Amino acid sequence: MSGVEVITFGCRLNTYESEVMKAQAEKAGLNNAILVNTCAVTGEAVRQARQAIRRARRDNPHARIIVTGCAAQTEKETFAEMAEVDAVLGNEEKLASASYRSLPDFGVSADEKLRVNDIMSVKATAPQMVRHIDGHVRAFIQVQNGCDHRCTFCIIPYGRGNSRSVPMGAVVDQARKLADSGYREIVLTGVDATSYGGDLPGAPTLGLLAKTLLKQLPDIRRLRLSSIDSIEADAHLMDLIADEPRFMPHLHLSLQHGDDMILKRMKRRHSRADALRFIEEARRLRPEMSFGADMIAGFPTETEEMFGNAVRLAEEADIAHLHVFPYSQRPGTPAARMPQLDRSLVKDRAARLRAAGHRLHLSHLDRMVGTRQWLLVENNGLAHTENFTLVAAPGLRPGELVPATITGHNGKHLDMQLTAAAAA
Repeated sequence: MSGVEVITFGCRLNTYESEVMKAQAEKAGLNNAILVNTCAVTGEAVRQARQAIRRARRDNPHARIIVTGCAAQTEKETFAEMAEVDAVLGNEEKLASASYRSLPDFGVSADEKLRVNDIMSVKATAPQMVRHIDGHVRAFIQVQNGCDHRCTFCIIPYGRGNSRSVPMGAVVDQARKLADSGYREIVLTGVDATSYGGDLPGAPTLGLLAKTLLKQLPDIRRLRLSSIDSIEADAHLMDLIADEPRFMPHLHLSLQHGDDMILKRMKRRHSRADALRFIEEARRLRPEMSFGADMIAGFPTETEEMFGNAVRLAEEADIAHLHVFPYSQRPGTPAARMPQLDRSLVKDRAARLRAAGHRLHLSHLDRMVGTRQWLLVENNGLAHTENFTLVAAPGLRPGELVPATITGHNGKHLDMQLTAAAAA
């Protein structure tokens, strides 16, 4: 191989940072290299990264393999000890071209492979400018990094550090460049995006940032947020839901569970009632609003009754896009020291929660039939509605915004018929 290839795991923030990494590595003159941007959210994510590294070495015996990302930050020795790995970079180091200029030669010791700092010492997030997100028709912008909260199941703060925000002016500049490059849709991403601005002068909020982007950049046709914590939603965000058609009617919520005792043991900051109240208010302001959510099945101490409360929350909230995680024990977290459930029970509950999510998704698809929608066409023969529902869109040009009437569905995605545009 030649050039720089990036293998990305995990969240939208990693997708964005992979573009930065590739640009910085190429700027440094790196060639014949594979960058593996890992995720640490579950043990399975770490296992998949190790598997991908071994496969990359088999397929590219002479390439340089550099591992980075959250798993590399939290389990640096694990990757440094892999014979297939030539260097391990931390989450801060991966974004700097100097890191790629100073890589060690092949055959060095595990200690010499490591370029991983203390992430908790990082106090600011520098804006990173990209004009293209490879393989995506929507653009991602990092507005925040790190997390000040310490949910008992989560290792991510130790991979990302404490919360820090990108100044609003830099976000506007980045969005302008992406809009000028032809992107119709922009997604604001972060580890804890709704904590945006708390460390900046004047403490602007995520809602205010989104309002500012849409006011200053009329070329942005669609604006989305990545996963949010509903308890941190601010008045500006609620205004956007109510009054701004370019703010897309879909939010992905970090719910995690539906039982108040488990939420306390997770050290979450919302209750079951808080979550339902936010969803009800958002739907009152924007009836077409749909919701996705992350939920964990099989958390330590979870009883059958507690699990039932999680299922009922998903049903009462009518979550259209449920993302289920079987609880994953992460060493060093408080939850790892709690009484654990048998893995077969964890897997069983995850399967049952996914089945409930599938039923909810089918109901959502049923309700979409007969509606008129604007679709953003993807690269894979599919498109997304404004409320982030997949639609079959064969033969259409990726990146196009097209009007359509939803005619049916196959249980996974919607079918459509193109219609005349009432307005572009």
